[in-house]
Amino acid sequence: MVNHESEKSRFVIEQDGKECVLDYVLKGDQVNFTHTYVPFALRGKGLAEELVKTGLQWANDNSLTIKASCWYVKKFL
Repeated sequence: MVNHESEKSRFVIEQDGKECVLDYVLKGDQVNFTHTYVPFALRGKGLAEELVKTGLQWANDNSLTIKASCWYVKKFL
């Protein structure tokens, strides 16, 4: 399950005591997804994709202009 921690400008999945993270910067009506991280032990499970899809849906639901500094997020745009 993806949690949106808006006070920290990130989306998080906690699994096996570790955090998978999608960071963003919000300026006005533009969001820049800056960084995606999944610990090595949790890679290959689709967690980064789940984070990105949730983040993009949030941005679309809030009519935000989407920018991606993160190469992984760029793959989805």
